[in-house]
Amino acid sequence: MNSTAPRPEHPLDHLGEPLPLVPMASLSYEQVRLGLAFHEAGHAVLSMAYGMQVIESRVITWQETDGTMSVTGKTRSVAAGVSPWRYAAQCAAGEQAHVRHLKQTGLWTPELEASCVALHDRELAIDVLAQFGFLLGRGHAPLGGKSWPTIQAVADRTVTLLWPHITTVAHAMDQQTQLTGNEIAELAGLTNPDLGGAA
Repeated sequence: MNSTAPRPEHPLDHLGEPLPLVPMASLSYEQVRLGLAFHEAGHAVLSMAYGMQVIESRVITWQETDGTMSVTGKTRSVAAGVSPWRYAAQCAAGEQAHVRHLKQTGLWTPELEASCVALHDRELAIDVLAQFGFLLGRGHAPLGGKSWPTIQAVADRTVTLLWPHITTVAHAMDQQTQLTGNEIAELAGLTNPDLGGAA
């Protein structure tokens, strides 16, 4: 666990905004942390299965000045030469893995599922695809593009197929906090391609 992390050190998303914290007051700190490990493991395992190089994946925790614990996470990968729709699906995989974990452990409620919604992952997918001329709509399929709900459905199917690998990686991440791409590859029985990403 990290110690107190002042706000300027709060991890940032692709727009420079603070990554969201997961508001799950009905769960213990340990349950929230494990859920975030499943979220990040979903990103990491799908990235690797789709041919991306995973640099690292981690849960990030710290104690606020009022004594409460804050939890978020981050996965870094290189997606050179990958289908844009697969890139988008790995963006959606964190949320799908988090919800599936809650359902399998009997913790799921509609309120907790709503707390799993990762708008920053959706916005990252939309922005990255737009840079390459691919259209991803939030609630509809633009002409020649796809909708985010369609991408979520693809991610959910792939998360289901890779669930044993995601589960193994998530529990290891929960115990170790941070895993390198090569450690994830070994745990999941996948290949972490070398696409020139920094170690």
